[in-house]
Amino acid sequence: MIISTPKDRQELEKLLVEHEKLFLVGCGSCATACKVGGEDELFATQEWLEEGGREVVGSLILEEACHIMRAARELRRIKAELAEADAVIVLACGAGVQSLSECTEKRVLAGVNSLFVGNVRRFGQYEEKCSLCGDCILNETAGICPVTNCAKGLLNGPCGGMDEGRCEADPERDCGWTLIYQRLQAQQRQGVLDKIVAPKDWSRKFKPGKLSLARPEPPERKK
Repeated sequence: MIISTPKDRQELEKLLVEHEKLFLVGCGSCATACKVGGEDELFATQEWLEEGGREVVGSLILEEACHIMRAARELRRIKAELAEADAVIVLACGAGVQSLSECTEKRVLAGVNSLFVGNVRRFGQYEEKCSLCGDCILNETAGICPVTNCAKGLLNGPCGGMDEGRCEADPERDCGWTLIYQRLQAQQRQGVLDKIVAPKDWSRKFKPGKLSLARPEPPERKK
């Protein structure tokens, strides 16, 4: 899940100086779960805009704002309303903003800040577990990512500042490498601890990332 928080309204106000008519777009997936881009948030944004003398000509919540083809289809469906707008405010992650930007010539404004890919601890509590580095060593670290869970992203054990299992960068937080060691012990294996880990191959994190799932070739017919 992409974890996002609302942009400061003073920041948005500066961007809206030349825009009187707005169209609002939310996301029914991550942004709704984070309470930044669902029905309630779109309604609150509309109220704020109208109190400031602006007009909201329409609104739309996409099932997944990051789905480019679906976004394009939905925008075609409401093209008359969209045509009235001076700009579009998107209450979704950066991927959603860019989907909309690709589907319309209107100016598209981001209404939220994207923070990280998060795991759900429980509703309303999200934790970053993966940094999407493209070169996983989770099989050797008992399913705990040192790149993310270590404040320094160390690959070969804790730094000298670790104190009684706590991180020197944040004493309230467990040292990522202590967690790895404890879980490997519980599994009765050494894992990554019995070797030196080579520097991470950051070329696998080449940006922008792209993946195409090719369709398998159909089997040949028997003659």
